Amino acid sequence: MIPSMKIEAITLREIQMPLVHFFETSFGRTYSRRILLVTVQADGIHGWGECVAGEDPFYSSEWIDSVWPTITRYLAPAILGRAIESGREVPALFAKVRAHRMAKAALENAVWDAEAQKKQQPLWNLLGGTRREIPCGVSIGIQDSVEQLLDKIQTELSAGYRRIKVKVKPGWDVNVLEKIRSRWADITLSCDANSAYTLDQTEHLRSFDQFNLLMIEQPLWDDEIYYHARLQKQLRTAICLDESIVGARAAAFALEIGACRIINIKVGRVGGFTEAIKIHDICQKQNIPVWCGGMLESGIGRAHNIALSTLENFRLPGDVSASKRYWEEDIIDPEVQVFAQGMIAVTNEPGRGYCVKEDLIEKLTVRKETLTAGK
Repeated sequence: MIPSMKIEAITLREIQMPLVHFFETSFGRTYSRRILLVTVQADGIHGWGECVAGEDPFYSSEWIDSVWPTITRYLAPAILGRAIESGREVPALFAKVRAHRMAKAALENAVWDAEAQKKQQPLWNLLGGTRREIPCGVSIGIQDSVEQLLDKIQTELSAGYRRIKVKVKPGWDVNVLEKIRSRWADITLSCDANSAYTLDQTEHLRSFDQFNLLMIEQPLWDDEIYYHARLQKQLRTAICLDESIVGARAAAFALEIGACRIINIKVGRVGGFTEAIKIHDICQKQNIPVWCGGMLESGIGRAHNIALSTLENFRLPGDVSASKRYWEEDIIDPEVQVFAQGMIAVTNEPGRGYCVKEDLIEKLTVRKETLTAGK
C-alpha cells in the first residue's frame, strides 16, 4: 500500500510566453500568454499543474489576477500540511469555496501528478485511461483574411491533423465555411462560436447545416443550456457544449433536455481531473462522445490533456496539438509531437510523462510565491 503524501509547500509562478502566431476568437485576439503554474511539493516529489485562466475575464469569470489570491488565501491553506493519499480527496477539501474551478484544477491536477510519481505510475493510467495514442485535431482562430485561413488549414492538413475546427462569429461564418467546403468537401470540419450568437439568430444558424459539420460548438451564451436545447431541435448539425458544462450536474442536465449531442471536456474549466472523469462517465453511459478542448496551454497543461484524453469515451479528435503550433520553445522535454495520421503517442513515464524545463521556467517567470505549511 502506498502511504499518503504530506503537502509541504506550494509554489505559484507566473510565466509569460509569446505565441508563434496570434489566436483570435469572438472574445478577441491573443498574441502572448500569461500562464500561472503551480508546484505541489510532497515528500520530496514535485507535482506540476497549470491554471488555464486567461489574461482577462472573457471566456470565464476567472482570470489570472483573480486566481492568484484565490489560491494563496483559500485553496493552498486547505491542503498545506495535510497528508493526502489521492488527488480524488482534493475537491472535498476545496468544497467550501464556490466556483473558482480553474484555480482549483491547477492545484488538484498537481496533486494527481505528485500521486502518480509517488506510485511510479503514468498519470494516464492512474486516471483510468486505456488509449496508447490519441487522435488530434486543431483549432484555428479567426484570421486577417479568408485566404490566410485557407493557407493555415492546408498547413494543418498536411501535418496530418484529423479534424479542423475554425472559430466563427457574426460576419465571419457562412462565407468562410462556404470557402472551406468548396476547397475540401470531405475533411472532418467543425466550428466554434464561443457564445457569439443568440437564439433569435436560429434561422441564420440553420444555414450551417449545409456544410456537413461534425458540430457547432457553444453557439449561445454560457448559461443558456435550456436555449441550446431549443436550438438543437432546430438544427441537423450536432451542438457541442463547452462553456456551459462547468461540472457533472450541468452535463447531466444538458443531456437530459437534449441541449447537445457532443460535449467538450476541458479539465481546467470543470475544476480538475476528478470532475472531468465524472463528466466522461456520464456521457459514456448515454453514448454521448466527448473530446478534450485546449486553452492555449503550455506543455504542462498539454501533458495533462493528453493523460485525460486516454479515457475510453474520448472518441473524437481533441485540440491537444503539437507544442510547435504555439511556442518557439515549450517548457517540457520532449515537446508534444503529433506523428503520422494525426496521433500523439502516450508515454509510460511516471507522472505527467514529460520533464519540466525548470531553468527555462525560471527565465520566463515574472512573479513567484511559495507557501509552506504553518505559514
